[in-house]
Amino acid sequence: MSTGIPILAATVGAPDFAPLRAIGRVTLGVLGDGQIAFAVALVLPLLVALAVAVTGSRPNLRDGITTVGAILTFLAVCAVYAAWGSGEVVSWTPIELFPEVGLAFAVEPLGLIFALVASSLWVPTSIYAFGYMRGHHEGNQTRFFVCFALAIFAALAIAFAGNLATLFVFYEVLTFSTFPLVAHHATDEARKSGRVYLGVLVGTSICFFLLAIIWTHSLTGTVAFESGGVLAGAGVSPGATLLLLLLFAFGIGKAALMPFHRWLPAAMVAPTPVSALLHAVAVVKAGVFAVVKVVAYILGADHLRESLGSFDLLRIPADQILVGIACFTILSASIVALKQDNLKRRLAYSTISQLAYIVLAAALLHELGVAAGGLHIMSHAVGKITLFFCAGAIYVATHEKDISQMSGFGRRMPWTYGAFLVGSLSIIGLPPFVGVWSKWALFVAAFETGRWWVAAVLVVSSLLAIGYLLPVAIDGFFGGRKDGEKEVMKEAPLLCVAPLVLTALLCGFFFVAVDEWYWLASSIASQGAFGG
Repeated sequence: MSTGIPILAATVGAPDFAPLRAIGRVTLGVLGDGQIAFAVALVLPLLVALAVAVTGSRPNLRDGITTVGAILTFLAVCAVYAAWGSGEVVSWTPIELFPEVGLAFAVEPLGLIFALVASSLWVPTSIYAFGYMRGHHEGNQTRFFVCFALAIFAALAIAFAGNLATLFVFYEVLTFSTFPLVAHHATDEARKSGRVYLGVLVGTSICFFLLAIIWTHSLTGTVAFESGGVLAGAGVSPGATLLLLLLFAFGIGKAALMPFHRWLPAAMVAPTPVSALLHAVAVVKAGVFAVVKVVAYILGADHLRESLGSFDLLRIPADQILVGIACFTILSASIVALKQDNLKRRLAYSTISQLAYIVLAAALLHELGVAAGGLHIMSHAVGKITLFFCAGAIYVATHEKDISQMSGFGRRMPWTYGAFLVGSLSIIGLPPFVGVWSKWALFVAAFETGRWWVAAVLVVSSLLAIGYLLPVAIDGFFGGRKDGEKEVMKEAPLLCVAPLVLTALLCGFFFVAVDEWYWLASSIASQGAFGG
């Protein structure tokens, strides 16, 4: 196995070191084939939700069921990956209401990346949630874990959606299953944040996303995902193409493009395990995943390039508009993050900026760019979940939320602050952590498409990330003690600390074991017809 990412290659062969598919092949030996593994992966989270609801009066049994269910779901997704990697076509159409419209599922590389990320991170997030919820004496824990399992089910259904109708249905299921998690504390602030959460996400999906889906069907007669995009050859005008692109981009509100981003900082009132779910495991990843999937399999990169390349809107080349929106979001969210004293809000604005990297990757309409976007789904997930785990551990141990009150905490909480430093370096994009690969590939794609100014935005964004992340760790280890600061302080409970150490280690592990992820991300370009 090579230890570096082959970033100048359009596609690469399957890597020799493939631990995920190795796990999947072992699981396939038990399950039989990819279709069974696929059904198990989708059904298991639903069964977990039911079992958790039934056993809610017995917390140890309830939490044990959650853990076992999360592990088995991850193994089933690995088995689906192994079956797909061996050439097996895995798909399922349980309901067809109209020709080309119904519930349909199919396995493709972009969906596999999202499914592997969501299912694998469900395991440490669940363990972390046990420590956090018990350590902080949270109420309604059974409801919490039921909704969490339902959110994972919705995320996997989105990952494997075979058409826009299926994607839209489970996009909404994900919104409504996570609403009780956002409003978990049932305070006035939590209820207000929940209303913002629902208002923005449901409003954008109904007004823009659903309209784009209906319009696509009226133009093409289908909502199925197809290699090269269903709009290719449909005779759609440049103006209609641009409007569809913007409707999809802003209608998929979970991608948090400005100005439809307010729901994400508002949701930080929720318990920290919910923040981890929103930022790393399911919700925001579902948003950027959907944007990339629409560009690759509905609009089509070649069609967008040909249709928008010669079309100007207010003297702006139309193929630059989404690029500009993404770059604006990257920089403005980073600047806002610098001003946030609340640690979770600072991380929330960081997430808005980092999500826009993935939208930008798709908007470049370049094979290396879309591979970078697929890779960034994974690298951002492990880095950002580490940071949120750390924020929650600090709160459990000290009951502090504001960065200005955390000076010197790192000397008493070295494991937590060490992990925060690792997660920060990965998000910034510095070696030897996995975040460097997706950012470097995106940087090269910007130059290969002749957009030097995009490369400049990426550089400035990384410098801003240094400004809003590293001071937290540095002041934690080297800052002076504040008047009135507790002299007695220690790490959060083991169930909080162990998961954040694990995800921090993954940031380093995937730096050297990135080939398999890159091979999978590169496959998106070949199936989505991203020309160079």
